[in-house]
Amino acid sequence: MAKVVTMGEIMLRLSTPGNEKFLQADEFDVCYGGGEANVAVSLANYGHDAEFVTKVPENPIGDCAVAALRKMNVETKHIARGGERLGIYFLETGAAMRASNVVYDRAHSSISTAVAEDFDFDAIFEGADWFHFTGITPAVSDAAAELTEAALKAAKAKGVKVSVDLNFRKKLWSSEKAQKVMTNLMQYVDVCIGNEEDAEKVLGFKPGKTDVTSGDLELAGYEDIFKQMVEKFNFEYVISSLRVSHSASDNGWSACIYSRDTKEFYHSKEYRVHPIVDRVGGGDSFAGGTICGFVDGKNFKDALEFGVAASALKHTIPGDFNMVSRSDVDALVGGDGSGRVQR
Repeated sequence: MAKVVTMGEIMLRLSTPGNEKFLQADEFDVCYGGGEANVAVSLANYGHDAEFVTKVPENPIGDCAVAALRKMNVETKHIARGGERLGIYFLETGAAMRASNVVYDRAHSSISTAVAEDFDFDAIFEGADWFHFTGITPAVSDAAAELTEAALKAAKAKGVKVSVDLNFRKKLWSSEKAQKVMTNLMQYVDVCIGNEEDAEKVLGFKPGKTDVTSGDLELAGYEDIFKQMVEKFNFEYVISSLRVSHSASDNGWSACIYSRDTKEFYHSKEYRVHPIVDRVGGGDSFAGGTICGFVDGKNFKDALEFGVAASALKHTIPGDFNMVSRSDVDALVGGDGSGRVQR
């Protein structure tokens, strides 16, 4: 199995029970998660050697975050300890036409003040096959952006394949700042993953007349900007998830990919996900599944189909982590989406 390293921030998630609004909640459900951590968990579930790199405080809450990863068989030996606190995010899960809402409380978190000297990147990337990061970590702070670039340089020095999930977060930074920072980091990237908003806000590419609110996806527009992105950044693959939000509880879910070498554009099978249990972590589960397909040696079309199916299943699972197995995903890819009881 492959060794895949991810790096970013793991956070304490506090969610309102069921579909309660913040004003109604007298208690919160607790779990841990974060973009890159979620990807590591998915890959560990599929049997790969997944390692997560971060910095957490030297206190019981930091211990709980590390324990949550260890429980999922994610390697944590290079996690640095120190700093002020673990970041927190509050989640109010929407339903029907009411959207979900996230409130961040992550200022001065340990990862935001981490520096390259906190990590032994030579040891971290020894024997690694793949490194994954997202646009969330560079958005946390200037120091985190510098740390991300240091990790990327170390990964490329070891010949490690690199993927990014662009993951624009408007509550963390502006599109102008994102484009300035992320454009520089793209020189290290082999596989670029994102959605239509990410491509526009982070890299300045808009896919034609696509309007996900109305459900109008112009696939030709995606193919066009994918070619432009490959021409500008020399990505080996450009990938976009395609979410059509009929409501907060009902989404169409598929993805598309463009290959630099074969110049092929491919659109996956579409799943109608209804009702959605928890869409947070859906994009991470897609990235994790697609990376799994690549490191398994699948062709790019089959890798994409594995990622889309994995993410469709994640929408049925509460919490940040995708708890499905490889066999669960393979069954859905093979056409078994009946939901019948397995006996």
